[in-house]
This record gives sequence, structure tokens and C-alpha cells, in this order.
Amino acid sequence: MNQPFGTRTMRLNGVDTPFAAAPGRRLSEVLREDLQQFGTKIGCDAGDCGACTVLLNGSPVCACLTPAIRVDGAEVTTVEGVQKIVPMLQRSFLRHGAAQCGICTPGMLVAAAALLQKNASPSRREVEDALGGVLCRCTGYAKIIDAVCDMSGLSEPDSPKTGAAVGARLERLDGGPKVAGTEVYGADLVLPDTLEVRAIRSPHHAATFTLGDTAAWTAAAPGPVLVLTAADIPGPNLFGTIPDYVDQPVLAETSVRQRGEAIAIVVAETAVLDALDLSTFPVKWTPTPAVTDLASAPPADLHPHRPGNLMIRGLVRCGDTTAALRDATFVSDAQVETGFVEHAYIEPEAGIAWMDGDTLVIRACTQAPVMDRDETAKVLALPTDRVRVQPAATGGGFGAKLDVSLQPLIGLATLKTGRPCRMIYSRSESMASTTKRHPAKMKGRAGCDAAGHVTGMTFDGDFNTGAYASWGPTVAVRVPVHASGPYRTPNYHAEARAMHTNGPAAGAFRGFGVPQAALVQETLYDDLAIKAGIDRLEFRIVNALRDGDTTVCGQTPGGIGIAECLEALRPAWQQALARADTTDPRRLRGVGVASCWYGCGNTGLPNPSTIRAGLRRDGTLVLHQGAADIGQGANTVIAQIFADALGLPVGQVALIDGDTALTPDCGKTSASRQTFVTGNAALRAGQMLRSEILSLTNAGAAAKLSLQDGALTVTDGRAIRTIHLADLPANPLGYVLSAEETYDPPTRPLDENGQGEPYAVYGYGAQVAEVEVDATLGTVRVLHMTAAHDLGRVMNPLLAEGQVEGGIAQGLGMALMEEYIPGRTENLHDYLIPTTGDMPEIQTIFIEKPDPEGPLGAKGLGEHVLIPTAPAILNGIRHASGARITRLPALPHRVLAAIREAGQ
Repeated sequence: MNQPFGTRTMRLNGVDTPFAAAPGRRLSEVLREDLQQFGTKIGCDAGDCGACTVLLNGSPVCACLTPAIRVDGAEVTTVEGVQKIVPMLQRSFLRHGAAQCGICTPGMLVAAAALLQKNASPSRREVEDALGGVLCRCTGYAKIIDAVCDMSGLSEPDSPKTGAAVGARLERLDGGPKVAGTEVYGADLVLPDTLEVRAIRSPHHAATFTLGDTAAWTAAAPGPVLVLTAADIPGPNLFGTIPDYVDQPVLAETSVRQRGEAIAIVVAETAVLDALDLSTFPVKWTPTPAVTDLASAPPADLHPHRPGNLMIRGLVRCGDTTAALRDATFVSDAQVETGFVEHAYIEPEAGIAWMDGDTLVIRACTQAPVMDRDETAKVLALPTDRVRVQPAATGGGFGAKLDVSLQPLIGLATLKTGRPCRMIYSRSESMASTTKRHPAKMKGRAGCDAAGHVTGMTFDGDFNTGAYASWGPTVAVRVPVHASGPYRTPNYHAEARAMHTNGPAAGAFRGFGVPQAALVQETLYDDLAIKAGIDRLEFRIVNALRDGDTTVCGQTPGGIGIAECLEALRPAWQQALARADTTDPRRLRGVGVASCWYGCGNTGLPNPSTIRAGLRRDGTLVLHQGAADIGQGANTVIAQIFADALGLPVGQVALIDGDTALTPDCGKTSASRQTFVTGNAALRAGQMLRSEILSLTNAGAAAKLSLQDGALTVTDGRAIRTIHLADLPANPLGYVLSAEETYDPPTRPLDENGQGEPYAVYGYGAQVAEVEVDATLGTVRVLHMTAAHDLGRVMNPLLAEGQVEGGIAQGLGMALMEEYIPGRTENLHDYLIPTTGDMPEIQTIFIEKPDPEGPLGAKGLGEHVLIPTAPAILNGIRHASGARITRLPALPHRVLAAIREAGQ
């Protein structure tokens, strides 16, 4: 008879494994904390995300909801055991590009394995149903479903031939650990003697507070407890991303401006913290009036040096909009309002810090390792050479992991205790305390002549940047540049203001405000096309920017591919319109179209990346690549560019990524800049290293290289020369041949009218959405999306397709279901993101119109693909039902109200 407590045994991945079954312990805790089986991921601890899915006697369960006592004597299979039961599944995930950031991959693999054991040839719908309980924020699910449906003809991948890496459907170079469950994310590293850190956070939007007797509180704990407050921070108690707008305290001192703001951290052994009730922490709160939204904002100043809650204003203007709109044949007006949108990456913030001699080492999820190092060093009053950031694998970011979060907190705890300290945010903590997409209240006006040529446009928007600046200045400046869309607009006036409230700090989120602005512009274009009696797609083609045209900033970019994207949509557009012709009075079909453009990198500011590469005496070819790969594929694409520039196979490149002590600064992973900016640095580094090799042998530029057994062979016509690397002296970095190159895009700052050259490279795209609107319920289904995007040069079609599908998923969520409400939707049960059942079929069309400044002609992609999705869906809803949606997301009650209004 089983005893209620004590040691039990489960058969874990085919091996009898003893474990402790203390009362109330979850299976997820036993697997990760006791058995060090870190392949099982924790994304919510509530059964909402499915990342912790394991098989219990062959059936999928959430380990976070399963009491450990239940698995006594049971068969448990985790991702580490999938290979034994479905041998080719992980290989299929790699071949199909089904793992991007990889944090959901273990749960997906386990859920798929459960299905495949029962049904070796499932239908696509059966796969969707089986995986429906596991959330993914990166992929859009299509490639995951493809991987489960199609495991035929699998073999080990062939590395592209020398010089042919760029353009190849190369599997993710860092994908192996993601599918094996061995990738190390922020929560997956525990060192001996590690302490746990937890934060005390404000339950109020605005309040003052006083701390009570923390010493008495800690004395009642079952073990030593350290409480650290703002008084313990040795440096400036502020952080931020923009130098002139550093305004957020690491730990609040006497007042808080947003819900979730940290006022103290508690440091102790994990068991001690688990026994503490943090809700009893001695603090007295005095709530104060809160500015909760832009509509009800009182004149109070949240930051005294920013009167009236205005943080910054962005402006772009050219021509005479007053005259242009007065004289236009057709004029249209639009107003759109959006709410907070949560990034909802499946990995909450997590990391660990420790001392290596006198150097503080921090390993955490991040999009900006050098920024993390510099900000943490400043807060902790350390020189930067005494702080080392080693990025963990990052389980999704989309912009929010550009800001520091726990890095200074675990660093402070480690400095105070001398012991390794780790911190893992809960899901609610992550959602309450991290940045969001800016809510916006926007209006616009546009006019065109009788032939449909746009003559002028105005845009005006207030963007709720929340309690602190974060990336609000970037949003306010970027929006007016892009609010015209990728169209000729000779007369233009656009203004965007970032305004403070007591909402969560709004920061970077895939598009930096451009997705919001596109809602206004694309609504106006549909209006004008209808009024002018012109097909909506053709209206956009007529007005599309073309080579030689001038943008609203007075810039004449090269390689403008928006017309080609729109023209590529013509067949899909006509077919979709034909399918929309239905007589069902309840299920109404509609088709929408929208476009995008997006400048890659910082707006009119320096934006450099540096790449280092070298050959060691043993023949190892090393690429120091510091661009954070958060699932978008930087590790793979940058290696492809470098390998082709050098002239050696990409399979011979050994990657060192992201460690601030080992890699030069590649800048932050944001604004779709890495393929363009760091790609150019990699191209130059490969070319320079090749030049150094050729100079040693007096070979010509067309010579071929090969590397084998520590020898570099250079073949130039009939001449063959061999360089024995072991015979060459090594430099201080250990390389016998090396190169380090930097690239900084040529831009020109905007003047007082927003005129200049804000970006060196733009990417372009357009999408067609087919939707079905239930006129009785107000629900909307997206049936099909066709996406045409100009990449300049498609570096890796497999990864690029995944970016398109994932971006569309996030755009769909923004359009139809996602709205973060502080205090109400701080979990993945109430805050809804698309699942397998919400996603439409997606057809991707790639256009290659090279940009003269991009590496091998390449442009960015990551941000671009989200921008047209929501406006295309909204335009489809209007086409189907007449409903003009002015408040996102288009929830059923809003759709029904808009239908009724349209019918009046």
C-alpha cells in the first residue's frame, strides 16, 4: 500500500526514478527542481499555456497542474523521452522550421507524440485539435502542424555548398537543443548554493507607501531572509532605454506610478521563501488618484519635469495639407482607438547572477545584452568591465525584453550576499510589470483627385506611454514617418504625442506604433477607393511609392518594392472577391487589403553593429555574433551571410553568440535591424578575412577556399596553395587569422519639420485577408491570408516564412481578441492570444527587389509582417458587413454595434 509521504518512484522516460512526494508539490516542480529535467518548461503555472505538457501513462497532461503524488508508479514521458516513442518527430520539427524561440517546443512535441502514438497519419484538423492546448507566440502554428503531418523522407540535412548558403532553406543552426529539450533558458540554470529572489510589488496604479518593521517580519521566517530596498542600491536608482528619458526606479522609494512596480526584493533559500506569505510584507499603502487612460486624464503631472503628462511630440510635415484637402475631389475621415496589448511570450522573465572573481555575471533572457550590462553596471555603481552579461536562450521577446527587468535586482542580491541569486517571474508578475504596446487615440484625414491619386493626408495621435518612458520617444518619432503608409503623399502633416498615465509602461512591441497608425491610413484608403469608384487594391497600386519617388520626409530611397508586392496580390485578390460572393445572410464573407513599410533600425540615429571572426591554429572557424537571437533566426542568417562572404561552407562556422565578454556589440535586437545592420557587418568581416587569406597566397579574387584538418587550401586556377594554420602565430584572442568589421547605416536626423533620412533601408509588404462575420453573434473568423513581402534578398526562405506566419498570428490577435487590462487580464486564461484553431491558411509570396544598402540587397522582415494584418482584417469586416470598427480589438459586441450603426 502506498504511503502518503516519502520517496516514491515513477518510470521517467523509461527509467525507474525515485522522487520526493511532499504534499502539494506539482509534478513540474519535481521534474525541474528535484530531477533537473529542465526540458519541461513553465510558462504560466495555471494550465493555460501547455508549455509543461508531459505524458502521464501515455496521455498529455499539464505538469504544473498535476500533483506529484499522482505519478507514483506511473509512466511519465517528457520532451527528453520523445525520441524514444516517436523517433523522427524532433527531426521533422527542425526540417519544417517548427521551432523559433523554442520555449513552447517541448510541450508541442509531447502533445504531438501523444497523438502520433494513437494515430500515425492524422489529418491537419486532428493535429490542430491535439495541439490546441499548447500556446505558441512565435510561429503562427503552421510549421508546427506541418511538422506533425509530414514526417516522410526525413534525413540528416545537407549543408549548402560553398557560396550557396544565402538563399538556402537552411535549418536553424541553433535548433538542435530547442527540439531536444536541452536549450538553457533563463529559468533553466541553477548553481550550487543558489538563493531565490522575489519582488514585493504595488497592487495600486498610484500610491505612496511606507515600509514597516521588515526585521521583525524576516525574524518570523523559518530561515535567513534578506530584504533589499531602494536604500540598498549603490548607484542611481533609475533605468531607461533612451538617454534623455531615464525615469524608472529599479525599486520605488516612497511612491509608485503603476501597478506591479517593485518596492523591495526578498532574498532567501527557495524553501524559506515558499514558506513565507509575501502578502504579509510590512508596507502601508496610501492610494492616490490615478490617471488610468488618455480620455479621462486630469491635468496632474505624473513627472514634474514633464508638464501636462506630455513626454514628447513627433512631427513630419511637407507641402500644404490645408489646400490639398480643400481642393480634393474626395475626402475621408477616420478615427481609431486601440488598447494595451501584451507581448505574451511564453517564457516569463528569468535569470541568475553570480560572482566570477570580482566580476558580476548575469545570465538572463534579453534582446540587448550590452544595454543590459551598461544599465546594470550604472545602477550597481560598477565599471562595465566588472559586469558580464551572458544571454540565456530567450523564449520570445517582441520588444519587451529590450528593457531591463530583473537584471539589476539579481545583481544587487548577488553583490549583497556573495551567492548566486536567481529570479523567475510568475506569469501575473510578468504581465503586470513589463511593457505593453501603446494604446492610441488616432484620427486622420485624406483626400484624392478624381483619378484616385492621393493629394494630401493628416494624422494626429495620442499614444499612452504609461507611467514611464521606456521606448515611448521612439514610438512618437517613428509613427509620423510611417503614418502615410508606403504611398506617394505630396502634402502631409502627421503628429504623434507620447502621453503619461498610470498605466503600465508602454514600450517596444513589433512595429513601435506603426501597426496602430496603419489602421487609420488603411481605413482612409478604403474609404477613398470606394468614394472614387476604384477597386481597393488598384487604388493602392496607383498610389504606391516607386523608385525615384520622394517620401514624406523628403527622402528618395532605393529598391522600393511595395508596387511589386501589391501587384503580386492581384490573383489572390480576385479569387478572394469571388469566394466572398455568398448569399448566406448570417455568415457574411469579406475581403480586405492593407500595406506596410518599415524603416529598419534607429530613426536618424547611429545604429552600429560589429562582427569579429577568426581562424584558430586547430582549424576552427569562429564567428563572434552578438546579435540576440530571440527566435527570429539571427544566429543562422548572419552565419549564412558571413560564410558566403568568406567562401567556406556555413557548416564549418562555430558560433559564439551574445556574451558581452566574448562578442563585440551588435546592438539590440529590435526594429528589424539585425539582418540589415549586423548582416552588413558580417558581410564585411567575411570579405576582410577572405582578403587576408588571399593576400597570404597572392591568389586572385575568384580563388576557392577549403578548410580541413587544420589546413586552409587556396585554389586559384591550377595553382593550389596550402596554409598550415598551426604554423602561424596567434594573436591575443587566439586567432592566427582574424577580422573585425563595423557597419553603421547612413542616416540623417530629422529636422524640425521631420525632413531628413531617418532610415537607410525600408522593407515593404501587403496582405489580403478573407474573413467571415457572423451577423448574429458578431464573431469573426479569418479564413485565409495572402502575404506578399519584399525582402530585397531572401536570406533563408524557411525562416522567413516562419516570420510571416508568426507576425500574422500576432496581427490577428491585435485585430480580434487581445486587450490587456491591468488587474483583470494578468494571465493567459483571461488574456487571449491565437491558438491553432484561430489561425487561417496563409500563403506567402516573397518579392526580391534588392536594396542598394542592404547586405546582398536584403531588407528587414520581422516587424513588417504584423503591420498590415489588423487593418486588412478590419477592412475585410467592413467589406463583409458594413461594420466600421473604430475600437480594437474587434470583439463581438463591438462588431455587432458597428453592424447596427452601418445599417442605420
